[in-house]
Amino acid sequence: MLKKALGVAILALSSTASAQAADLSYRRQAQPYTVNQPLNGYSWAGPYLGANLGYNFGDVSNSGTSPSGFSGGIQGGYNWQFGTPWVFGLEADLQATGADDRFAAWKFSNPWYGTIRGRVGYAVNPNFMVYGTGGLAFGQLKGTMPGLSETHTTAGWTVGGGAEFALTNNWSLKAEYMYVDLDSSNFLITGLPNGYNFSTVRVGVNYHF
Repeated sequence: MLKKALGVAILALSSTASAQAADLSYRRQAQPYTVNQPLNGYSWAGPYLGANLGYNFGDVSNSGTSPSGFSGGIQGGYNWQFGTPWVFGLEADLQATGADDRFAAWKFSNPWYGTIRGRVGYAVNPNFMVYGTGGLAFGQLKGTMPGLSETHTTAGWTVGGGAEFALTNNWSLKAEYMYVDLDSSNFLITGLPNGYNFSTVRVGVNYHF
C-alpha cells in the first residue's frame, strides 16, 4: 500500500515538472531574444597624451623674412562626450621648430611655441571625428645679426581644425591645420616691431587612457 502511494506521488510530481518545463519552453519561444548594445561603440571621453610632427611656414612682420621649417612636439588633453556625436575638449601642446629665414643682415627664427585651446568635435561615425579648435598661443621669436642676438617671447592666438581616427580603444591618429599669430615686439636689430604669424600642418598620434 505504501509503495503504491509512493508511486502515485512520484508520478504526480513528474507530471507537474513536465507541465512547468513545457510552459517555460513556450514562454521562451514566445518572447524574442534581444541583446542590449550601446548606441556608440567607441567613446572619445577621457584624458589622452600624444606626439606630433609637422611643418611651419609664415612671415615675420617688418623684416622681409619668411621663416619655415619642420616642427615636432607633444600634446595632451581631455574630452567630454555625453552619449551624443558631439565631443568637447581642452588641449595643450608644446612644439620645437626649425623654422628660420634670413634677409639682408638679419635672421629670424622661431625656436619653440605652444598653445592652449578648446576643441569642438563631431563624431561622423563612432571611430572618426572632425573638429575645430582655437585659443591662446605663445612662443619665442629670435633675431640675430653679426655681433647681436635677441629673443622675445610673446603671446597671441590660434585657430584651426582637423580630423582624428580611432585605431583601437586606446590609440588614435590625427591630422590638423592651425594658423598661429604671435604678437609683435620691438627688436633692436630692425628698430621696428616684429611679430611672427604662420601656418602649421601636422600629423600626430594619441594614447587615450
